[in-house]
Amino acid sequence: MKMKKRSSNPALLVMTLPGLILLVAFHYLPIGGILIAFKDFSYSGGSFLKNFENSPWVGLKNFEFFIQTPDAFIITRNTILYNLVFIALGTAVSVFLAIALNELRNRRAAKMYQTFILLPYFLSWIAVSYLFFGFLSADKGIMNSIIVELLGTKPVEWYSQQAYWPYILVFANLWKYAGYNAIVYLAAITGIDPDYYEAASLDGASKWQQIRHITIPSISTVITLMVLLGIGRMFFADFGLFYQVPLNSGALFEVTNVIDTYVYRALMNSGDIGMSAAASTFQAFVGFVLVVLSNWVVRRIDKEKAIF
Repeated sequence: MKMKKRSSNPALLVMTLPGLILLVAFHYLPIGGILIAFKDFSYSGGSFLKNFENSPWVGLKNFEFFIQTPDAFIITRNTILYNLVFIALGTAVSVFLAIALNELRNRRAAKMYQTFILLPYFLSWIAVSYLFFGFLSADKGIMNSIIVELLGTKPVEWYSQQAYWPYILVFANLWKYAGYNAIVYLAAITGIDPDYYEAASLDGASKWQQIRHITIPSISTVITLMVLLGIGRMFFADFGLFYQVPLNSGALFEVTNVIDTYVYRALMNSGDIGMSAAASTFQAFVGFVLVVLSNWVVRRIDKEKAIF
């Protein structure tokens, strides 16, 4: 019966092919590259398969290099703490924006605000880095040439002062992604039955009470899903955010260096493909474990909100 239904919708099957091809090409075929993490991979000439075959197995040596590096604590700490803040603040701000957009009665204004908050998501981190440079440049940046002068303080060397960058990076992440996530939550809110709000209004519930007892509980499953997906990428950092926005400033490495940027710099300096593959494998494995554990906790609390 299922095969008959599929064969009766060939157009729909054809429409799924581009997405399926991309999924297989970029998410399933590269899985074989995990084996490189256990080899001393070298470009000795010839095809990739020949180089792979000639490269000796080294066991967990590549993982030892990553774990035993002197900067292991700093890059792991930065990666985890930044992601925790991104998940917590990002979820709160995105839900707030979604509710605010939903409460707007002027649909034209709502569409305009929607466009404004979604626009940063489509900008590359390179474009964003130049935008921030326009504000933070020591010579002609807006912060130094206008705001600092108005306050009567000395110009700040933003790209050499570590104290400011945890806040700058968190702001940049929220500015870029909060709008996109808000659209996801807004889509969930629009699916709530209006009769719930009408009944609550007849019972004398205030707008805040409706949001607290109807809106947020109704989208809690979506919120949980988004948080679980964020937890799954806890050991992955947004490379563009941490590399491009601080302009790769060495003075800021202690607060901007994360696993992804560290591996990239190490790869550029040493050309060690095996170490890079080991770091990616480690990140993926820890992310998988975190998703499973988080989903188990959610399932123990409320089975309906679990992913599996």
